[in-house]
Amino acid sequence: MSDTHPTVTRVDRRDRYEILVDGETAGFAQYVDTEDEQRIFFHTEIDERFGGRGLAGILVSQALTDTRATGMRIVPVCPYVAKFLRTHHEFDDVAAPVTPETLTAVRSAQTA
Repeated sequence: MSDTHPTVTRVDRRDRYEILVDGETAGFAQYVDTEDEQRIFFHTEIDERFGGRGLAGILVSQALTDTRATGMRIVPVCPYVAKFLRTHHEFDDVAAPVTPETLTAVRSAQTA
């Protein structure tokens, strides 16, 4: 295991947050932003080589904190983000429900 603390960065050109360990991308959380100030998280993935280190929790926590700082609301389409929000109530004030419109936005982003 690394002595380096993982870092999380928002990569706007790829519409995702990435978590790096020793400069190597260990995982990411993909999102799509909507015109009504919602950031819809639809996929989170940690490379199996980095599994078991709690990196997904670090990634999602920092991504949600950053999203709050931008003034956007969080929509948890991704099952991991939804589960995270169920146990981290500090984000309740910025969480928004999944709606048919948010699912359409995700589908559109995935085919773009």
